Amino acid sequence: MSTTAQATPQSTTKQTATETDFNLLKNRFRQYFPVIIDIETAGFNPKTDALLEIAAVTLKMDHKGLLQPDEKCHFHVEPFQGANINPDSLKFNGIDIESPLRGAVSEEHALSEIFKMVRRTQKAADCKRSIIVAHNAAFDHGFLMAAAERCQLKRNPFHPFGTFDTATLSAFMFGNNVLIKACQAANIAFDAKQAHSALYDTEKTAELFCFMVNRLKQLDGFRLFNLENQ
Repeated sequence: MSTTAQATPQSTTKQTATETDFNLLKNRFRQYFPVIIDIETAGFNPKTDALLEIAAVTLKMDHKGLLQPDEKCHFHVEPFQGANINPDSLKFNGIDIESPLRGAVSEEHALSEIFKMVRRTQKAADCKRSIIVAHNAAFDHGFLMAAAERCQLKRNPFHPFGTFDTATLSAFMFGNNVLIKACQAANIAFDAKQAHSALYDTEKTAELFCFMVNRLKQLDGFRLFNLENQ
């Protein structure tokens, strides 16, 4: 006698897609922690030319998921031993490296303090790695990495090559990659007399980056794109 095996219906489990909470900073940039950086220098070569001023601004999200500036750190920096000083660069940024009012510190001190702030705030945001946000970011990234290498700083929180470039984003969003023009397009007050101060430029770049990210959120474009791709 032959028997015919009957297929047993397999139980099916309905999977409910859960929407990622993009009001958390860690989810907005794939667990990268954006840090605004601006560096003033005595030239264009990060290996040979002096780093003279550096500022950093960290970011946070409010309960509505809107990005905003958080903590900041700023230093005038002593030229490293044997550094090249281009007089044209000093004329451009207005830095008097001989002024006792600068209160300049060593590269090691400046970067160590900035890295401490970044690592602490990155950890608080539950992000995995920090990423430099800057206007013409390759320039600032190159000088920061070269200085960190000179100082043999091992706990560098920043991505070794990735950056978010607000000049590129501004060209895309406003049709102009000049910082002051992009700020004006975003209705961000900008005092041209304070430009090329690392702290002032960092603060304005932070405002600009936050404006662009928040504007996309307000248009609902980022959320809709990610819902379609979950």
